[in-house]
Amino acid sequence: MVTTIILTLIAIAFVLIVIEDIIHVNKAKTTLFFGTLCWIIAFISPIHGQSPENVQHELNHNILEIATLWLFLMATMTFVAYLNSKGFIQNIVHRVMPSQISERKLMFLVGIAAFVFSSISDNITATLISLAVVMSLKLDPKKLIKYATLIIFSVNSGGVSLITGDVTTLMIFLADKVTIPDLLLLVAPAIVSVIVLATLLSFGMSETIVFEKEQTRRIEKTDVTIACIFALTVFSTLFLSVEYQVPPLLTMLFGLSLMFLVAQFLMRKKDVNRKIIDYIREIEYDTLLFFVGILLVVGALKEVGFLVKFTQLYDYLKPEYANYIVGIMSAAVDNVPLTAALLKADITMSTQQWLMFTYATGVGGSMLIIGSAAGIIAMNKVKALTFVSYLRMFFYLLTAYSVGYVGAYYAGMMI
Repeated sequence: MVTTIILTLIAIAFVLIVIEDIIHVNKAKTTLFFGTLCWIIAFISPIHGQSPENVQHELNHNILEIATLWLFLMATMTFVAYLNSKGFIQNIVHRVMPSQISERKLMFLVGIAAFVFSSISDNITATLISLAVVMSLKLDPKKLIKYATLIIFSVNSGGVSLITGDVTTLMIFLADKVTIPDLLLLVAPAIVSVIVLATLLSFGMSETIVFEKEQTRRIEKTDVTIACIFALTVFSTLFLSVEYQVPPLLTMLFGLSLMFLVAQFLMRKKDVNRKIIDYIREIEYDTLLFFVGILLVVGALKEVGFLVKFTQLYDYLKPEYANYIVGIMSAAVDNVPLTAALLKADITMSTQQWLMFTYATGVGGSMLIIGSAAGIIAMNKVKALTFVSYLRMFFYLLTAYSVGYVGAYYAGMMI
């Protein structure tokens, strides 16, 4: 009975996300409401006869995941908020971009750039930077949706072959299912799938974008210093995580503190009316609250044992087909607990099949706007990008995902 109630509430939460534009109720409010309500019910009437202590343990684990993501995102968004407010990113774009470029070429440029960004940094940072660049071009809303869609897919594709690029990739690697050389084989099919999507989305886009050569502001030394600290923080996060297992959150917060201290010293005479720490206020907390709500909802799904049902697919289908379906399902259910459930089920698969699963769970979340961190960030940044408007791109996304998945199959044959 309790399981049915919780599943019903979760279903309502997802429906409200879909019809946000109709009811005009922010998705952060609805997901936070239903997410917390589900856990309260789990305490009042424990599922499967669990003790309150066990429910508390599961909630604590869920809260730890949320807090880690919240703080990491807060640190990253503060860097980007500062650089955006100073016009730093816009200045760089105007200096690097030609006076004009065709929309098709821009589509490929954006896709490859987002792919590369996510390969050398985390998905959250890559998404924020890529969106900031595209949004600075003042594109038509319908076209902006296409570019945002490509960014989401490209960011998820770029991180799939690196243990620092996607959490599920790291989980599969730590479980000794694949090696780093195995994962690098995914680079080729991943970049091909991005090119396929860019090609599909660019159909009908024949205009030329002319960049107005506005009088760009002089780039201050302080802004360059902050940008360098940001870049150094991203690279340090990757290096220390791989070499010394330093949690990425710790390094990112250290970089944020360094930004505060250095900026305080550099700005003590110039910008006395604005303290550097005030830029935290420019963060879009709707995004952060939506993360909290959606992760509480997913945690509740795990609590009622719903995620385990996904592993039953492997009893009826071959891993090649089951992996493909699970990848698409990860767009509706967080791929981290989904991957954890599959690893705990100890399903027997070859290295090639695990490689296909790695691609599927890493990129499959792109099918729905709520299926990945990149999608959630984009939905909160681009007003025209909603659950429904993104859903219209499903055919293109599914085609690109399928091409990449088949590519992963053939790449696995090289092992």
